[in-house]
Amino acid sequence: MILTGPEIVRQRELGALTIEPFDPRQLNPVSYNYRLGPVLRTHRAREADTRGGHELDEVPIPDGGLVLHPGLVYLGTTVETIGSESFVPSLIGRSSLGRLGLFLQISADLGQLGACHRWTLEIEAVEKIRVYPGMLAGQISFWTATEGRHPYTGRFGRIDEATVPPPGLLAPSPHHPCFEERHRDSDRTRHRF
Repeated sequence: MILTGPEIVRQRELGALTIEPFDPRQLNPVSYNYRLGPVLRTHRAREADTRGGHELDEVPIPDGGLVLHPGLVYLGTTVETIGSESFVPSLIGRSSLGRLGLFLQISADLGQLGACHRWTLEIEAVEKIRVYPGMLAGQISFWTATEGRHPYTGRFGRIDEATVPPPGLLAPSPHHPCFEERHRDSDRTRHRF
């Protein structure tokens, strides 16, 4: 069962779900509009390797906007910290942006119980399109979980920056997969995960 807008407000007030900052003007009949954070990341390599590390370039979005280009996957974050141990979050893009050729959450729209953070957004433009920091980018809905809930406690449950999986997580590696290096220095423009 999906939560209605008024029920999202009520459950937030009860502390059963988190949306911070919260703006009632972003509430919909069965969802909440999330906003695009101020930084995007792109893969440096033009060929991704599911066994290797991923170098990302940070691209701040200026107030005047940033033109996204076809053929690239952009990683962004929500402005809002969102999550719940009681309700399953689901993030989707906005249909108005989809009609302009901008697609969000192209593969992973389902969140986990217990994860609470600024969500990584998978963004793809099929045509050149200008985006702005803080713009309404998509919607999040909350679904009731049945009995036997097991909240997520993995490494991605509290990460607030757009990220990619560490080496070895997506495919077996001939090397030891214990690679936990993460850079959180916001002044860096190169990241290796």
